[in-house]
Amino acid sequence: MTFSIVAWDETTRMTGVAVATKHLAVGALVPHAKANIGAIATQAQTNPLLGILGLQLLQQAETTTPQEIIDTLLNDDKDRQQRQLHLVDRYGHTAAWTGKNCVDWAGHFTFPNFSVAGNMLVGERTLTAMADAYQAKAGMEFCERLLQALEAGEAAGGDKRGRQSAAIYVVHQDDYPHLDLRIDHHDNPIAQLRYLFEESRKDYYQSFRQSMPTKRFQRNLSLSTVESELKSAKSV
Repeated sequence: MTFSIVAWDETTRMTGVAVATKHLAVGALVPHAKANIGAIATQAQTNPLLGILGLQLLQQAETTTPQEIIDTLLNDDKDRQQRQLHLVDRYGHTAAWTGKNCVDWAGHFTFPNFSVAGNMLVGERTLTAMADAYQAKAGMEFCERLLQALEAGEAAGGDKRGRQSAAIYVVHQDDYPHLDLRIDHHDNPIAQLRYLFEESRKDYYQSFRQSMPTKRFQRNLSLSTVESELKSAKSV
């Protein structure tokens, strides 16, 4: 009941997920991503624990492939034939699973650096349109590229039941998201997501985001605090 794209951008090393569905609040449970680790979308019979555990496995992985991670996640899952899961790691490697009991049309396509997947769709053209749009926009700003892929999937038919929610979740270098926009309940969620995205590009919001501390700033601040406290202790 969902269509999504997960991707890693070779130029910026951003990672993200864009997703839409005829269900409430898709952004709360389906997309999972961590900076410098990867991204996962868990859908169909959604299990957010697969996203959480999958990111942990991706973070620990040295020689393990994304497909082996999916196999591990689903190995003891009695509902695996109702699951749909796809992911990309920090090197652009991708893997996907669509259980045989996912409602038609259901499937996925994997490529270097990105993957598209969906279920309860009007047909595979939703996914091929997403993939074509994403590939055609190479060099475009990453978040815009993800959103255009989502829009292309919608234009090609999208979820056969209709529309309700959409989200885009992108990480870059910090533990908090670079972009996290959600439409939880609307009769035209992707159009509303576009509206929010354009708002997020305005100067007032961009200047606010650029003023936020980074992980490097926080690390330096912590070190400075410790050094100051040590000096104070020695002077007593």
